[in-house]
Amino acid sequence: MARKNYPDEFKRDAVALYRDTEGATITVIAAELGVSEATLSAWCKAAGVSIRRCRSASAAAASPGCETAEQELARLRAENKALRATQARLSTERDILRSAAKYFAGERNW
Repeated sequence: MARKNYPDEFKRDAVALYRDTEGATITVIAAELGVSEATLSAWCKAAGVSIRRCRSASAAAASPGCETAEQELARLRAENKALRATQARLSTERDILRSAAKYFAGERNW
């Protein structure tokens, strides 16, 4: 597999994204950027950014019997809040794309 060379600006932006995103893990940010976890981790270490260690959602889902009713309710509420935020973001993106399509198509009767 060929080794990829990333521009310094991309590396700085990736580290800044990880540093400024609360609760995000290396795994999530690396997947969004299309780089390996080890690569992003190395960039963060080189920039002096500490790596957050937390239990992954898949590990929590693997043992559902160990959470209390209050913990399950809190987890479900947080998941519901995240899903609503995602829905709002996607709705806004759809509206923007619809407006752009109207503009570039030159049609006014949508």
